[in-house]
Amino acid sequence: MDAQIKKGILEMCILNYIEKESLYGYDIIQNMHKFFPEVTESTFYAILRRLYREGAAAVYEGQVSKGPVRKYYRITQQGQKKLAQMKEEWRYLQNVMDEMGI
Repeated sequence: MDAQIKKGILEMCILNYIEKESLYGYDIIQNMHKFFPEVTESTFYAILRRLYREGAAAVYEGQVSKGPVRKYYRITQQGQKKLAQMKEEWRYLQNVMDEMGI
């Protein structure tokens, strides 16, 4: 799959996950690996950092466990708008592909 297409799909999937509930970065990656086993952890973390920088995701520190402090991600209002737009664009593409018989 083309890297740019996959990047957009991964962003949409991650935003969809954190729209439902705030999640620890590692948990997001484990859930995503079920569907995208070929994608590396560093790629997922790069997307999470970008979503944070763009304001689509917020980060907060969870309670300290026996290990390092955990970063949790949640969707922001800006992220909800981005996700809605991405879903709309995805549906449009699905309809186009259906009409073309692809």
